[in-house]
Amino acid sequence: MMTKDYTLTAPDGIHARPATALIRLVRTFQSDVRMKKDGREVQLNSILQILGLVPKAGDTVTVTVSGPDEGAAFEALDAFFTKEFAHV
Repeated sequence: MMTKDYTLTAPDGIHARPATALIRLVRTFQSDVRMKKDGREVQLNSILQILGLVPKAGDTVTVTVSGPDEGAAFEALDAFFTKEFAHV
C-alpha cells in the first residue's frame, strides 16, 4: 500500500471536470485507489463520491493506492495531483 498527502492549491479544488479526468486515470489501473478527507474515505471511481468530499482549495487529502500495479498507479496519480491540484 502506498499513501501520500496533498494540500489542494487549485483555486476551485477538485470539481467535476478534473474529477472526471482523475476517474479516467484511475480506471486504467487494477489497483484500488482511495481518497480521504476529514475522516471520510471514498474510492476514486465515482464522481459523486469524489465531489461528496467537497475537496476545495486549502484542504488536505490523503490518496492511498493498493493492488497489483500500485507502483505505476501511484506514480501516475502523484504526477496528476501535482500537476492539476496540489503541492506536497
